[in-house]
Amino acid sequence: MSKQHKLSFTPKKSTKELLNVLAVRARDIIKKRYGLETSSPGMTLEAIGQIYGITRERVRQIENFALASIRKSDVFAKNQPLFEELRKHMDEFGGVVHEQDFLDHLSKDKEIQNHVSFYLELGEGFMKIKEDDDYVHRWTINNDLADKIQKSLKSLYEGLSEEDLISESEMIIKFLDYLKSTAKDLRSEEFARRWLALSKRVNKNALGEWGVAHSPNIKVRGVRDLAYLILRRHGSPMHFREVAKSIKLIFGKEANEATCHNELIKDKRFVLVGRGLYALTKWGYSQGTVRDIIKSILKEKGPMTKEEILEKVLRERYIKENTVLVNLQNKSHFKKDKGGKYIIA
Repeated sequence: MSKQHKLSFTPKKSTKELLNVLAVRARDIIKKRYGLETSSPGMTLEAIGQIYGITRERVRQIENFALASIRKSDVFAKNQPLFEELRKHMDEFGGVVHEQDFLDHLSKDKEIQNHVSFYLELGEGFMKIKEDDDYVHRWTINNDLADKIQKSLKSLYEGLSEEDLISESEMIIKFLDYLKSTAKDLRSEEFARRWLALSKRVNKNALGEWGVAHSPNIKVRGVRDLAYLILRRHGSPMHFREVAKSIKLIFGKEANEATCHNELIKDKRFVLVGRGLYALTKWGYSQGTVRDIIKSILKEKGPMTKEEILEKVLRERYIKENTVLVNLQNKSHFKKDKGGKYIIA
């Protein structure tokens, strides 16, 4: 069993005292509901109802009545230091907490975590905010702060595009900037990092870069997305074999070289700029053959000398000069004007 880290009291002993005020069936239902004698999660209302041959709604009524009975008891009053300690831990952890992160912070022991979950439900002053499409299940001792954090996380998400990838430190700065307009009590960057984890709309990838959670830069789905992160991190064109090796080295994912090559060819985020060399389109490289590149340059710049064309094309493609010259000699596509400069035929 894992070592308990943060709590000064013995949860099993305290829970036994609290449950002793209940009748046998109510006590057993609470134990099953919160997993108080196991490291497994608590049972559902439906599952408990089947054991006792009663409806899930009746189980809920018994649970609510049992919790209310404990709160009215002298034992509950006697154990107030327990709840005060939990409130202190929650405040020190940020005041608004991701449920599982908070439980892990207090103890790695799953059975102990079940007892703490029971105390949070039982204790006065702990507010549970249920999970929805935008945020995870969370607890707070300060509803006003929870509301401010939620609004700031929403603004942060809305301020990001799907292409954005930013470092964790920059993400924290952006988040705190939004939070400053709503929350005066800003404490630490560590709190901000924990509060970021409350949102389902923003997340970080395996490289620690943050962005929109559903974007392929964050929710990586295959070789193409991994290759994009590798090239973006590298900052310059790479051979597909090196991309495949880097995927294995950095992400621990197997990437067949031929598969990697085929995936890069299909994706418009990548441009083939030489023999097996790929760059990112966002770096300014153009799609197409060398001939296409020459035509695009001439359309944009007008008549150009051989040297000027070479300079421009070699910025776009990692190829030999002779490849450009051979294309220029194709009179069905290019010709010289009266001034000796190349134009499109």
